[in-house]
Amino acid sequence: MKMTPVEILREGRNVLDPVMVRHGFSFKPGPAGPSSGGPYTSGVYVNGNRKLETHFRFSLGLVTYHFGQTSLDHESYMRVLLGANGGNKYPGFSEDPLDAFRGLAYDLENFATAFLNGNFEEFSRWVIAAEEQKKIPGFARLP
Repeated sequence: MKMTPVEILREGRNVLDPVMVRHGFSFKPGPAGPSSGGPYTSGVYVNGNRKLETHFRFSLGLVTYHFGQTSLDHESYMRVLLGANGGNKYPGFSEDPLDAFRGLAYDLENFATAFLNGNFEEFSRWVIAAEEQKKIPGFARLP
């Protein structure tokens, strides 16, 4: 039996909650339902002025960190932290949609400390570095 996006996100929360709750975050469900691109769901982990936004349609898609008014997508965050051949596990490729949540949990636990328990200045340095990196033309960013 194929699970719906809402059911997969619920199962994905079972993977992410141990990391996020330990750092003081609680989950708030977001919009969900049918759309022209297929059924989707979303949610956000919140801890004060920090939010981890997640979206799921056919796989875990957009993952965005918000700290106050500052935002940074997961891929850019990992790229500036770890370099192009970094060691982050999300995003990845798998037939099991929960593997994306497992990869994200690994990345959060091992690399996203500036977001989870750092201060705004520490996190904003990564945001600035990511913005600078985005100014470099595509092929020039390759190692």
